[in-house]
Amino acid sequence: MRTLQMVRPFLDQIQQEARGAYPDEACGFLFSASGEADEPVRRVSGIEAATNSTPGERRRRFVITPTDLAAAEQRAERRGELVSGFYHSHPDHPAVPSAFDTEHAWPWYAYVVVAVDERGACGAGVFELDAGASHFLPRRLEVISPQPEGPGETTAVPSRR
Repeated sequence: MRTLQMVRPFLDQIQQEARGAYPDEACGFLFSASGEADEPVRRVSGIEAATNSTPGERRRRFVITPTDLAAAEQRAERRGELVSGFYHSHPDHPAVPSAFDTEHAWPWYAYVVVAVDERGACGAGVFELDAGASHFLPRRLEVISPQPEGPGETTAVPSRR
């Protein structure tokens, strides 16, 4: 994946969740209909908020439990999709992965990081962990116009917070 395509309403919802969770980190899932390792463009077909289950400081960390991930994967499979990435916010920090993010990420998945402060969302970046799992590679975020919904199209799922 070199480019992650996302319709404006998905990015808007991610930014809204980031503002709503501030000063804590918001997090969630990205869904796609395909997921080839060498695909030049991956299109986000849906998003879904997740619960930040970190037992520690939610201002600097997020944890999505294995149970929540498995449930999201099952929901995606029923729609003919897959979990193709994750999003989270960085309160009062830039929209770049932290050392903690790098230590806990997996190759292939897209990671959207949204910077947020007391005024609101102030930047977004997309990253993919390299195959050696040692560092993030920046990827292009392409915000595209929404198409009319048709069969197989998904939309944002309301937050479960």
